[in-house]
Amino acid sequence: MSAEVPELLRPLLAEIDRRGADLDRSLVIRAFEYAAEAHGDQRRKSGESYLSHPVEVARLLVELLEHRTDAAILAAALLHDVVEDTESAIEDIRDDFGEDVALLVNGVTKIEGLPFTDMELEQAENFRKMMLSMSEDPRVILIKLADRLHNMRTLEYLKPDRQEAISLETREIYAPLAHRLGIGRVKWELEDLALKYLHPEDYRRIASLVSERREQRDAYMAGIIEPVRESLLEEGITAEIVGRAKHFDSIYRKMVQKGRSYDAIHDLFGIRVIVDTKADCYRALGVLHDLFKPVPERFKDYIATPKSNLYQSLHTTVIGPGGRTVEVQIRTWEMHRIAEFGIAAHYSYKEGSKPDSELDERLGGILEASSGEDPGEFMDFLRTSLYQDEVFAFTPRGELKQLQLGATALDFAFLIHTEVGLHTVGARVNGRLVPLRYQLQNGDVVELITQPSAKPSEYWVSILKTPRAKQKVRHWLKEQKREDSIDLGREMLGRELKRHRKDLPRTRSSSTPPRRSATRRWT
Repeated sequence: MSAEVPELLRPLLAEIDRRGADLDRSLVIRAFEYAAEAHGDQRRKSGESYLSHPVEVARLLVELLEHRTDAAILAAALLHDVVEDTESAIEDIRDDFGEDVALLVNGVTKIEGLPFTDMELEQAENFRKMMLSMSEDPRVILIKLADRLHNMRTLEYLKPDRQEAISLETREIYAPLAHRLGIGRVKWELEDLALKYLHPEDYRRIASLVSERREQRDAYMAGIIEPVRESLLEEGITAEIVGRAKHFDSIYRKMVQKGRSYDAIHDLFGIRVIVDTKADCYRALGVLHDLFKPVPERFKDYIATPKSNLYQSLHTTVIGPGGRTVEVQIRTWEMHRIAEFGIAAHYSYKEGSKPDSELDERLGGILEASSGEDPGEFMDFLRTSLYQDEVFAFTPRGELKQLQLGATALDFAFLIHTEVGLHTVGARVNGRLVPLRYQLQNGDVVELITQPSAKPSEYWVSILKTPRAKQKVRHWLKEQKREDSIDLGREMLGRELKRHRKDLPRTRSSSTPPRRSATRRWT
C-alpha cells in the first residue's frame, strides 16, 4: 500500500467518530485496502489518487446517515467503482465481503458488455437496474446520490461536453430523486452545481448579485429575526431562528419562468424557525402573524398534511419592513432533520429486513414502473414524474390520498386499487359528475363509479398522469391484444382445418375443460 493511502482514510474514520456511528471499522478498513489494491495507480482527471473519490463518497454517506451508518454501506461506497473500473468482478466482492455488500455494489455498477443501439437505451437500462436494486435495498440510491454529488463537486476537470451531459442528467434525474426522497441538502446542491455548468453565464451573474448584496440582505434579515426572537421568548417559546438565502437554481427558475429581473424577485428573503414541539410550531405561527401581515394565499400546512417524501413544515409569507415579502418556514428539530436528510434521517437497515413498504409510494410508483419492458417509457416516467408537486384529495369516507399535481379522477381510481381503476366508468367530485380526465384540486372528495363490464381504452393512456396507473393500463392493453391475437389465430386455424376436413389433433389435456378464473367485481 502506498504511503498516501492511509492518509486518505483518516477523514472518513474521523467523520465516523464525530457522528458517533457504532459499526465494524475492520470491514471498512478491509474494503479500503481492497479498493486501494484494485485501483492501484489510477488517477482522477484532477490528478488526485482515484481512491480519493470513493473515500469522499463514503464520508458523505456518514454525513447523511450520522449514527445510523452501517459498515456495509461504507464498504460498498469504497468498492462501488472496482467492478466497473478494475479487473475485479462482482463474484470477487461477494466472496470477500459477503452478499450484503455485493448487492449494494452491483446496484450502483453500470451495465457493461451488452450491445446498445444508442446512449439513451443504455442510460435507461442503467437507471432501471439501479431502481430495481433500490427496491431491494434503499441504500443503493444513497450511495449513488453521494457518488453523483462528489462527481458534480469535481466536474471542473472534465471537458465541456461531458460537463454538460452529466449536469443535464443530474438536473433531470438525480436532483429530482433526492427531492422525492426528501434529501433537501443534496437536492439543492445538485441543482446549483448543474446550473453552474448548464447556464454558466446566468450562474455567475446570480452569484455576483447575491454576493454584492449579502451585507444588505443580512442587515435586513437581522431586522426581522430579532423582533421575532423577542416575541417568541415572551410567549415562552424556545426557538432557533436563521436567515435562509434562496439557492441559485431557485432564483434562476423564477427569473426564467416568470420573466423577472433579479431586483423584481421580492421573496429572496426567508427565515427558518425551529422549535421543540408541534404545538410550538402553531404558537410560533400566531406570534409571527401578530408581528407581520401575512399573505393569505401563501400559507401551507405541511404538518397536518405532510408531503409524500415525509417533509413537514408550516410555510407562510409575510410583509416585512419596507413592504418586502419574507418567506417563513416553521418546524420542529425532528422535522428539520427529515427535511434535510429525508429517507436517510429515518431509515435504519438491519440485515435480512425488507425495504420500507412506503418507498415506492414516495417515488410515485417509479420502482414499480422500472420492472416494465420498455426502457424508453421508463426514462419518460423518470423525467416527468419525479419532480411533480402534490395534490390532496379525499375518499367519501374521509381518507386522505396524495397524488402528483395534475392527476385525474382516473388516476385516483388506480390509486385506490388496480381493479377499481380498470372498471371505472365515471366519477363524482364534491357530489358533481365529472369526466375521467378531470384534474383533481386540493380538498376534492372523489366518489368513483364502476361497472364490472367496463374496460380500459388506448385513450386512457393519454389522460393518465401517474406512472403506476399508466403502466397498469398499458399492461392490460398488451395482455388484451395478446388474448385477441390468440383468439384470432385459433379462429383462422379452425377455418383452415374445416376447409381441409381435418380435426385439431387431441392432446392429453385437450379433453379437460379450461378452468374459469375467478374475477372480483368492484361496485
